[in-house]
Amino acid sequence: MRRPIAVADGRFRLLASGSLLAALSILFPPAAVPSAADDTPVRGSAYMGMGVLAHDGVAASPAGTRAVQTEGVDVSSHQGDVAWQSLWDSGVKWAYVKATEGTSYVNPKYGQQYNGSYDVGMVRGAYHFATPDTSGGGAQADWFVDHGGAWSADGRTLPGVLDIEWNPYGSSCYGKTPGQMVSWIRDFVDRYRARTGRHAVIYTSTSWWKQCTGDADGFGAANPLWIARYAATPGTLPAGWSRYTMWQYTSTGPIVGDHDRFDGTLDQLAALARG
Repeated sequence: MRRPIAVADGRFRLLASGSLLAALSILFPPAAVPSAADDTPVRGSAYMGMGVLAHDGVAASPAGTRAVQTEGVDVSSHQGDVAWQSLWDSGVKWAYVKATEGTSYVNPKYGQQYNGSYDVGMVRGAYHFATPDTSGGGAQADWFVDHGGAWSADGRTLPGVLDIEWNPYGSSCYGKTPGQMVSWIRDFVDRYRARTGRHAVIYTSTSWWKQCTGDADGFGAANPLWIARYAATPGTLPAGWSRYTMWQYTSTGPIVGDHDRFDGTLDQLAALARG
């Protein structure tokens, strides 16, 4: 008699515990399983060249540094606290630091990176990662200037950079037609010029520029070009530019990864900083 009662009692306990679990699952549903869409980066996390590797790949490495080129780096919060003295000792003489993105993000490592590069003797400047799908070009230029992108005539501050490249958060061209993109870029560089007195440098890749601006040729006369291409040479430049000012040639260089070359001597780099 005890065994059937025990079995019945066990079944009752199972039923009771099952009811309790069901009730708890209603009150506290399990966490949703992340979907593929959750792989999209968090807004603000983009950095210079983020899409170059994915879209253009790595073709080769430069054969060597020309005597008339000057080594530099670009950094963002992605690199954290940067070992500036080590970079200086290795021959790096200039740096660009991400200051802002869109109209809401400011690099939390900006102080250590921007001031740290200056303190070891580098010529340095700031860049803005453009998100044309979130606000206008003029508004983003204002945000940039107000949060680290302003220029000063101290001989050690390079003009601000508009980083306009592959969209890490969605469609490559930020949902804009070539004509709309050109207008957005024009609004940014015109506002930056009005606010600082300097022409902004434009960082981009030839492949993105052709696809998203229709290979517009209206910026080369005033805005220096910073070309992104991980290959033996900078390759064909976007329309409107007959030469590049800077070249991001690798994302796997020593210490910080992103290394660049200024197409000129250190004295010429200082001249660019002075304006």
